[in-house]
Amino acid sequence: MTMRRRLIPDIANLQAFESAARHGNFTRAAAELNLTQSAVSRQIRDLEQQTGLLLFERVRQRVVLSEAGARFLPDVRKLLGQSEKLMIGAMAAEHMRQSLHIATLPTFGARWLVPRLGGFMALSDVAVTIESRSQPFVFEEENFDLAIHYGQPVWPRATCTFLCNETVLPVVKRAVAERWALEDPSGLSTIPLIHLTTRPRLWSDWFDAHAVVSDNAYRGLRLDQFSMIIAAAVAGLGAALLPSYLIEEELRSGILVSLFDLPMATDNSYYIAVPEEKRQNATARNFVEWLTAQVGSDAFAQSETRG
Repeated sequence: MTMRRRLIPDIANLQAFESAARHGNFTRAAAELNLTQSAVSRQIRDLEQQTGLLLFERVRQRVVLSEAGARFLPDVRKLLGQSEKLMIGAMAAEHMRQSLHIATLPTFGARWLVPRLGGFMALSDVAVTIESRSQPFVFEEENFDLAIHYGQPVWPRATCTFLCNETVLPVVKRAVAERWALEDPSGLSTIPLIHLTTRPRLWSDWFDAHAVVSDNAYRGLRLDQFSMIIAAAVAGLGAALLPSYLIEEELRSGILVSLFDLPMATDNSYYIAVPEEKRQNATARNFVEWLTAQVGSDAFAQSETRG
């Protein structure tokens, strides 16, 4: 895509605008940027001429954002932040031969991927950046080399590689389990349940899968991240249905215990999405191979990895 140079703003002008907007004062903005007040005024005037917008108004010896300036400011801050992020990433990769930018589901990244990442980094000279994303996004708009995705193998302009299935377990804090002393799954109809807002039918599906009659399937605390559900279960707030691979440490230490040996495979799976234009990226391919090997060696993998 060919860019029109006249429409590309000068970063220095944007910095002057953002600083002046934050301080509500050209003089303080000039001091922060190590410029003269006249230089800041000139930069903002140049930006106003380029955009055709009046960005500031003078009110009682002060400069305040105009309505147009207030609309403009959030995008300016976003662009300045992206510019800083770009430079930091470039400097971080200066001594590395390759770089890899990964998007991952927040709890999967924190609880499973990051604890194992040292194995990959020990094998390769790669500058790795990981960011959390809860929903699919447009690869063309974000500079990711790949994304870890839960759902169906569908992602616009990307190839999805199967990673693993998911099995959830009904778990609870050990002390709470001892207090409840449930003899069979029907007892779950009388205790607090913890729900994931993005999967509101999870408990209902579990009851159906194990032929448990309950009117408690939709009642209880609702949270929108598995990480918060884990914290709630550890705090003794109720029983939770959690993927076993996310609570490896809690199960190993005995902080959480499985109420019944009644796991359930969920309908969707985990996939690695790689944008079409990066399918031949050797670093991304190496990471996909390493990741699938890690899953294959774990107990939570329920079937063979397939392309």
